This record gives sequence, structure tokens and C-alpha cells, in this order.
Amino acid sequence: MAELRHIPLLLTLLHLLLAAATTTACPPSDRAALMAFKSSLHEPHLGIFKSWTGPDCCHNWYGISCDPETNRVADINLRGESEDPIFQKAGRTGYMTGTISPAICGLKRLSSLTIADWKGISGEIPRCVASLPFLRILDLIGNRLTGQLPSDIGRLHRLTVLNVADNRITGRIPRSLTNLTGLMHLDLRNNRFYGSIPSDFGRLRMLSRALLSRNFLAGSIPDSVSRIYRLADLDLSLNRLSGGIPQSLGRMAVLATLNLDGNRITGGIPADLLSSSVTNLNLSRNALDGKLPEFGPRSYFTVLDLSRNRLTGGIPASIAAASYIGHLDLSYNHLCGKIPAGSPFDHLEAASFEFNDCLCGSPLKRRCLGKQ
Repeated sequence: MAELRHIPLLLTLLHLLLAAATTTACPPSDRAALMAFKSSLHEPHLGIFKSWTGPDCCHNWYGISCDPETNRVADINLRGESEDPIFQKAGRTGYMTGTISPAICGLKRLSSLTIADWKGISGEIPRCVASLPFLRILDLIGNRLTGQLPSDIGRLHRLTVLNVADNRITGRIPRSLTNLTGLMHLDLRNNRFYGSIPSDFGRLRMLSRALLSRNFLAGSIPDSVSRIYRLADLDLSLNRLSGGIPQSLGRMAVLATLNLDGNRITGGIPADLLSSSVTNLNLSRNALDGKLPEFGPRSYFTVLDLSRNRLTGGIPASIAAASYIGHLDLSYNHLCGKIPAGSPFDHLEAASFEFNDCLCGSPLKRRCLGKQ
């Protein structure tokens, strides 16, 4: 009889344990959304979805994290290139085919969506992604995604990272994108975007990296870019941009890398650009003309590539005042005159100066004659 008295207590404890397990598990709706997402993908080598079993997707499901307070799915982090033991054991990077199911949009508390470097995932980005109100990171780099960016992607007011590089996305850059005023990292490289860069691109005031290379973007570089006071890395290379380089780019406080290589940019090099905060400057393969601007003590370049343009005149003697120039390339222009002696020319090779009209002096084999 004494043992029977403890049965109600044991039942109460069992009920509490079951209730605790239920409250710490993800909601059935989140689990259903993940299972539908999984069903549209095929990963044949690593078995990353083998752990997606049982009722609780918040614990021990590969790549899934939940909010500890709400137990809603908060993060999906699936990378095809990782140092995770599952990759080391397989001795290979990941490969996955299939599509990204719109079921993912049922995860209304999703903060981070990373499906990166799987190489074979195709189809379009579900348009409903723009309706995820808490999304901060959208990273879909390195797949075979097609279609366009959702036109209303600007609704993601909490977004800080947008990375869709190395896909096959086409269309124009959505006008609403400039509504993402908290965006810090934008990477659209190596896709098939066309049209112009939005004229109000400068509204992205928090942006530190804007990487738009290897697309089909045309038109001019918006003057508003210079209003992005945190911008440190601007890569617009290998597009079809035209017009001149905005003078204001040389007055940006923290811009360190400016790559405009392989466009159709014309006009002169802004005078401030060679004495600015930029330390990696690539203006190669454009149609820039005029003379080289003067250098000064603020001129510090790890890379300065002005090759394959239409620059004329001589190399200014003020280049000797530069604090540092690591790699310099002035080849394939129309420069003339004697190459200044001393730093930074004492460590440069002839290839940096070849195929100009009449440059002479070391390191070229061409000797200077007369008053050259």
C-alpha cells in the first residue's frame, strides 16, 4: 500500500517531464516546413540530412538552430564547403541538387538562411523569402540558381547580409534593394544582372562591402555611392559600365579597395583618387585618358593598376613622394618620357611599363635620348 501512495507523485513528475520536453521541442509547423524543404533536395554523398529525424528539430538536426526562448527555428546553416568533421570524414566538398522549396517561408522566425556552395542547387529563389520579417542573413552563394531576385526584397528591413554570388541569377537589380538601409554586405558577383546600378544606391548607408563584378551592368557609376561613409570595398569590375569616375570617390573616408577593371569607363582619373584612402586601385582595361594626376604623401598603394587605358603624358615626378607603392602597372597606354629613378621604381619590372608610346629608362631596355 505504501508503494501505491507514490503513484500520483510519479505520474505528476512524468507529466512535468513530458510537458518540459514538449515545450523545448520545435513546433510541428516548423518541423513540417523543414521536412518539405528537405524533400526538394538531394544530397548523395555526406548524409547531412540523416540527423533530421524525430519530432524535435531544435536538437541534433544538422545545420539547424532554434531560438532558446521561443523554440522556433532561427537559423539554417548548410554549407557545402566546411571544416566540419562530416566533410573531413568524407574527404570531399559537398554537392547537392534540387531546388529551394517555398516551404522554407513557413519558418516565420527565421533569422539566418545559408545554403551555400552546393554547386548543383537550381531553380529560383522563392519570392516569399521577402516575407520573412526577422531575416538578417541570406547567403546562397555558389549554386546554380536562376531567375531574378525577389522584386520586393527591400521588405527585409533587418537584412545585414545579402550574398547570391556565383549563381546564374538574371534581371535588373531590384529598385527596392536600396530600402535595405541596414545592409552591411552585398555580394552579387558572377551572375547575369543587367541594367544600371540604382541611382539611389547611396541609401545603403551601412554598407561596408559592395561586390557586383562579373555581370552585365551598364550605365554610369552613381554619384550617390560616395554617401556610403562606411564603404571599404567597392568592386564593379568586368561589367559594361560607362561614363566617368565620380570625383567624389576620391573623398571617401574609408574606401580601401576600388576595382573598376574591365569596363568602358572614359574621362580622366580624378585628381583626389591617387591621394585618397584607397590602397588597392584597379582601373585597368577601360578607356581612361588624360594625364596621370599628381601623387603625394597620402599616396599608399599595395596595388595600383592603370594598365590598358589611353593615358598620355609622362609619369609625374611627384610619384617619388608616395608613401608606398607595391605593385604598379602602367603598361599598354600612351605614356612618354623618362621613368623616374629611385623608389618605387627600383623594385619594379619592365612589364609594368611596356607597350607605351615612348617611355624610356630603367627598367625598360629603351634608353632615353636628348631631353627625354
